[in-house]
Amino acid sequence: MTSITTPLPRAAALRSDPVAQATLLLRIAFTVAPILFGLDKFANVLTDDWTRYLAPAFNDIIPGSAADAMHIVGVIEIVAGLVVAVAPRFGGLLVAAWLGGIIVNLLIVGGYGDIALRDFGLLCGALTLARLAGVRGPSLDG
Repeated sequence: MTSITTPLPRAAALRSDPVAQATLLLRIAFTVAPILFGLDKFANVLTDDWTRYLAPAFNDIIPGSAADAMHIVGVIEIVAGLVVAVAPRFGGLLVAAWLGGIIVNLLIVGGYGDIALRDFGLLCGALTLARLAGVRGPSLDG
């Protein structure tokens, strides 16, 4: 029986194995970034108006105001980051799918192609994490 969680690599693997190093680096990045972005949907430190990034088409189908929608987004991002921390193989796919949705949203809003392109790079990184986290053997088990 296999577990959906992936253990952290042992110190010996981290010192010598680039796969273990890359996996841990991506796991940290895709745990921390979504959690911080999610928290900022409530704190508004990174931007003073997250609602400007929400496409009206999506705002129309999400209950409540645009600010309420961004709070929902924040909660989802926090959960996604926590899932990556515990189960990076599944969490990487979850974050990649979420980033795909963000890209579509940004392209619908218009004027944020640069951010959509950046998020595409992050999507590729999240998919890479999901693939690397699925690797079993000496590189991750030490």
